[in-house]
Amino acid sequence: MTAFPTRFDKLENLRYLNLSEAGFTGQIPIEISRLTRLVTLDLSIDTLFRTPLKLEKPNLKTLVQNLTKLRFLYLYGVNISAMGNEWCQALSPLTELQLNGTIHSTDWSGLSKLEIIGLGNNKLSGTIPPTLFGIPSLRTLSLSHNQFNGSIGDFHGKASSLINTLDLSNNMLQGQFPMFVFELHGLTSLNLSSNNFSGLIPVSAFQNLRNLSALGLSYNRWSIDATTINISSLSFPTLAELDLASCNLTEFPGFLKNRISLHVLDLSKNQIHGKIPDWIWKPIDLARLNLSQNFLVGFERPLKNITSSVEILDLHGNQLQGEIPILSNAAYLDYSNNNFNSVLPAQIGDSLQYAFFFSLSNNNIQGSIPESICNSKYLEVLDLCNNSLSGPIPQCLFQMNRSLGVLNLRRNNLSGIISDTSSKSCQLQTLNLNQNRLEGKVPNSLVNCKMVKLLDIGNNHIKDSFPCHLKNIATLRVVVLRSNKFNGYIGCPGNNSGWQMLQILNLASNNFSGKLHLTCLGTWDAMQPNPDKNQSELQHLQCEDLRSGVKYQDAITMTIKGLVLELVKIPTVFTYIDISCNNFEGQYQK
Repeated sequence: MTAFPTRFDKLENLRYLNLSEAGFTGQIPIEISRLTRLVTLDLSIDTLFRTPLKLEKPNLKTLVQNLTKLRFLYLYGVNISAMGNEWCQALSPLTELQLNGTIHSTDWSGLSKLEIIGLGNNKLSGTIPPTLFGIPSLRTLSLSHNQFNGSIGDFHGKASSLINTLDLSNNMLQGQFPMFVFELHGLTSLNLSSNNFSGLIPVSAFQNLRNLSALGLSYNRWSIDATTINISSLSFPTLAELDLASCNLTEFPGFLKNRISLHVLDLSKNQIHGKIPDWIWKPIDLARLNLSQNFLVGFERPLKNITSSVEILDLHGNQLQGEIPILSNAAYLDYSNNNFNSVLPAQIGDSLQYAFFFSLSNNNIQGSIPESICNSKYLEVLDLCNNSLSGPIPQCLFQMNRSLGVLNLRRNNLSGIISDTSSKSCQLQTLNLNQNRLEGKVPNSLVNCKMVKLLDIGNNHIKDSFPCHLKNIATLRVVVLRSNKFNGYIGCPGNNSGWQMLQILNLASNNFSGKLHLTCLGTWDAMQPNPDKNQSELQHLQCEDLRSGVKYQDAITMTIKGLVLELVKIPTVFTYIDISCNNFEGQYQK
């Protein structure tokens, strides 16, 4: 991170300048305003990971007043100092505008040359200014993730006929479907998801939008009527992306049967009953399919006999049963919270060659975990918790050092020992083996797993002294040893450093003894009050540094005054110590 370099004014013939995500901080230099031949200027920054840049002295008007040839300006993540509609006047020559931050002006009439407007992730509120839709050259309008409310005005005959992309998602808009949209015959992408729209929409109304390739209507209060279409006589748009999650659908839309161009299909959180039809696998480019949280009970024919291009398949939260479906090309498979009751196929790992996420949690899977599971060399999350699995844990799972970040096998009937084979390249962040029949000791090689945040081996038959070697894992936030056969003194030799991040420690229901000196276990920094820490937004413990980008939500079981509680999300501000039901002596020693 460094301040902007100076002397930009020496590059007087420059036409394209891209300094986005370059690591610069502070005030944008005035020298840029002297690059009078600039056509494109990109100073964008991701404020999630970096400090916003400043555009104060010079301000926006001063920066661009001499840039008469400027047509494309990207200031995403830049703090802009401009009063009223001053910024609109300053940017009037632009054809493309993408800003981020709080914009107070609603006077857009000066931006008559704009073709692309991207104002997502701002704090814009009130009703959508009518002048936006009336910009004659406008092609793309993105107002997503704002706070617009009220109904969309009647723009019949007033909206630019050139609009091909309209994104109003993630606002608070309400009222009926904006009918003027059906006049935008050049529309290729429409997203109205995550608002408060209501009413009944017949899918047949979209038949005149022949160029439409992406349609998002999810998470509103309306119902989609997809049963009125005669697919033999209706020429429907060639959709590539269709998002109808939470649209009160009761059956699979019939018009999808011949949609071989589909790339993304989301029908989750509806009331669709019955079996998953064969035709849904036919689109040759279908990559993402989400049918989760419906009332589906099975497949029209076994999935293992179907060839599909699907890479991301989410079927969780249904009533599926029978054999476990495997797609050989899949990278993400979520079958959790169903009624599958078969065994894991012996060669399951060979069928998951490209998978990075595989979950069968909360089913009734029988039998053992096949050794072949370790052939899934890209697997980052393996969640088989809450099943009826038995036998030993394959030793090779602890040797999947370069990929596996989450191993959740809790609430099964697994037996044997925890393999002592973790190497120094261990990537584990979550190891949850709670409520099995495991024996032996806590492996010394776990200290090689330097990224572990959650270690839960409670409710087993492990017989060992206090595992002091775990103090060498600085990232630990949750340690659960509850209800085992641990014994002896809980102190550890050496200094009291370690476990600075620990927020949950459960040693209850063991045979620990002697005088209690908790301070000898660590510094407990995470359990101390920190008035300087910003806690305005509640955060939860999760694995979020996986290479695939997928995030995994950690969960544990807690017992408070005899009441068993399931903590499905662990707040990072939550702290907990349970040392009950042991054989400690004397008074607590600080």
